[in-house]
Parts: sequence; structure tokens; C-alpha cells
Amino acid sequence: MPNDNYIEILDADILNDGNLILSQVNLSIKSGDLVYLVGRVGSGKSSIIKTLIGELPVLKGDVRVGDFNLRGIRKSQIPLLRRNIGVVFQDFQLLGEQTVLENLQFVLKCTGWTDSTKMNLRCTQVLKMVDMESKSHKFPHQLSGGEQQRVAIARALLNMPQVILADEPTGNLDAQTASGIMNILMKIHNEYRPTIIIVTHNRSLLENYPGRIILCANGECREINQNNENLNLNEKVISEDLPV
Repeated sequence: MPNDNYIEILDADILNDGNLILSQVNLSIKSGDLVYLVGRVGSGKSSIIKTLIGELPVLKGDVRVGDFNLRGIRKSQIPLLRRNIGVVFQDFQLLGEQTVLENLQFVLKCTGWTDSTKMNLRCTQVLKMVDMESKSHKFPHQLSGGEQQRVAIARALLNMPQVILADEPTGNLDAQTASGIMNILMKIHNEYRPTIIIVTHNRSLLENYPGRIILCANGECREINQNNENLNLNEKVISEDLPV
């Protein structure tokens, strides 16, 4: 994967329901970067995620994801954009009436797959990547929270996305289970080098799995550089700008 800026946000305003959430955001993320979005609830982290998947419109500035310029993107292009992006949600968002396998097959069908043999093979591959191949026949309610999140990660990997957006992926999990989920994400990152952007309030993730840190606060977005700014991560970022 080329070492270029796969995601660029240039002088962009981030809006949600017409309300200005973040102003004049400038952010460049290279292919293969691991990036954390941190900040208080309502500071704009999830709005950035929604902007990157085309859910929120770009009305001022420019936002580019790969070959897609999201300023004025046509609705017909958004499904094509999202094939290059895997999204992992805090609340899993699995279809409760369908088995694990059926959940994955549903996504493949929605993204244009038609060959059932190839679909089953791909489902098996991604479930193996998250150590869930033996649970393909289970329904979501038969799985633990950690297992459901593993399935959600498998779902995000189905189309081999170049970007994985994880919105509070460990928010509903205990510390041990959260560590297991992060180990899976780091294994995927190390082996396949997708760009991974993680929204989190969990300071232990920042400490144990180092990456770039983007702070959303006071209507602005900026990168925290501990070396240049001589910042103490726990005191400056966590205590002042993140709930503990």
C-alpha cells in the first residue's frame, strides 16, 4: 500500500443536523496509520467518523478518502466509498434474527457479491481472523459482548477495506475483553496495514497501543505530539479533556 495521505481533511467544517460541531479541521492520515480520536462526549469525534463515511455532508472545505472527494459526493457514489471502509460500532449492530454467518453474508450481498461459494469462503476467512470460525451458527444473543465485537470486526473486514473506523470499540466491554479486542485490531493492523481510526475514552488504549492522537476540544481538532509539546498524556489529555 503506498505511503501517501489516504485521508485528507482541509479547512473543513464538520456539521451535524446543521449545527457547527468542529470548524476549519485540517487532518492528513497516511495509509497504514493508527490514529486515535479523543475528546469529551459531544466534542465531534463521532461526527468526523460520520463525515468520512458520507453520512454527514461536507459543505465547507474539502474531505478526501482515497479517490473520493466528499464535498458534493453523489448519493450513488456513497456505496462505492463505503466498500473501502470497514466500520466497527460500540453497540455491535448485528442483526439479532440472523446467525453470525448470515450477518456476514448479508453484508456481502449488499456490496455486490453473488457467488455463494465465494461468499462462504470469505466469511470463513474473516471469522478465522478473529477466532470466531466455530461460532458461525450462533445467533448474537448467544454470544458474549466480546464475541459479538469480534464478529463486528469480521464484518468490517469482509471487503478488505483500506480504512477501518472503530467508534468506541471497547466501550461496552470489561478491561480484559477490551484488551483482547485491541489485540485483534493490532494483529490486523500489523499484518494487513489498513488505516485504523479509533474513537475512544479509554486511556489505557493510548498507553498500551501507541498511535497518533487527535484531540477534539472547544470546537477544534488538533494533533497531540508528546515529544514536541512535552505533554503528559494522563494529566493533559485525559484529565482535562476526557472523562476518567
